[in-house]
Amino acid sequence: MRDSAENRTRDAIARTVRMAKRIATRDDLRVRDKIENFRAPIRYDKRNLCIARDAWRHVKEAGIKRRRVFAHPEVIKAIPDASLHYRGIALLSLKRVQEIAGSVMSWESKPDTARVSDEKALRVCRLYNTVISSIILNSADWTLDNGYRNIVATLGITADGSIRNVIGREAETAVKERLLDWVHTRRLLADAAGDSSNIGGGPWRLIAGVRMIYGSEPDIAFEKDGELVVVIEVKGGKDPAGALERLGAIKKTFDEAPTGCKKFLVAGVVTQTMRARLREVHMEADFDIARLLDDGAAWTGFMNEIFHHALRIAGEAAG
Repeated sequence: MRDSAENRTRDAIARTVRMAKRIATRDDLRVRDKIENFRAPIRYDKRNLCIARDAWRHVKEAGIKRRRVFAHPEVIKAIPDASLHYRGIALLSLKRVQEIAGSVMSWESKPDTARVSDEKALRVCRLYNTVISSIILNSADWTLDNGYRNIVATLGITADGSIRNVIGREAETAVKERLLDWVHTRRLLADAAGDSSNIGGGPWRLIAGVRMIYGSEPDIAFEKDGELVVVIEVKGGKDPAGALERLGAIKKTFDEAPTGCKKFLVAGVVTQTMRARLREVHMEADFDIARLLDDGAAWTGFMNEIFHHALRIAGEAAG
């Protein structure tokens, strides 16, 4: 229990520090300046852009420039990362908008190379304006400061999601590095083929005619006589909200594995729904990634499962 609490504390500290740094960059202020300096004349067709009449009137009577509040396709096409501004006012997650319109992630992260079509710009603007209008109409006295606070809140939510992914990728890399170190120090490498010092090398030829391969889908694979005999999917993400999305990728890998191939999952989180669905593809077992990396006995048990029971090699080394 103490180890588990310490793991959660370390994760929370790492996430908080990263979030603080991410939010401190205040990309929203940079984007806001771009919108302020946009000089091309634009005309708002309120009905076509899904702007509620009373919301428009409220903004106008407050003396706020409409482009600061309501999205326009010409602004989005000229300033793709303006999406961050309007999405923030609307309190919409990047993932949600991406599902509806696609491409938005690249608009906000790589605005200098992004290309925004008329159709997608209009679709996104309609979404943003519909939600922004609703927020304004359901507020007692909406102000632009309310909108700016929404943007900062959305930055935090987006940063938390991306940071969870970063932490997940780091955990995945740590598993691969530790596994490579294991086979190296236990003298399981058959020869010097492949770089045994970094996970970008390989594939590695192990004893008993087994090859170990790092890649994606599967993340880790073991072959013998040209056949896949063991696959390991490593998913370090800890956000339960993304569990079903990860499930799809895991299931695809396991579905494509040949009959008789043993399948293992190392994950940051495994929900009951995920575990039930993975039984359908005959997964052997799943392992908690944090426990494997922090608990030597858990790691040894995992190695025994892979090398002794699944691959049936080097049982004496894995003990």
